Amino acid sequence: MEIDEQHSAEPGLVVLDISAADEDTVRAVMEGLQQQWATSGVTPVWRTPGEAGVKARVYADIRRPSTPG
Repeated sequence: MEIDEQHSAEPGLVVLDISAADEDTVRAVMEGLQQQWATSGVTPVWRTPGEAGVKARVYADIRRPSTPG
């Protein structure tokens, strides 16, 4: 999966690829990240044929704290 340049074009913008054994773990990580920073939220989880586990991608702006609520 290719990273769109706009998501990492400035300091403080990051793209995080998350890999884990199961969907619950990946979702827990994404939820934790969105509590800390402004993120793309809980994104779709996918499996790659022939590889163990699941993956997800989150875009975050670590310059901005999360929005309460």
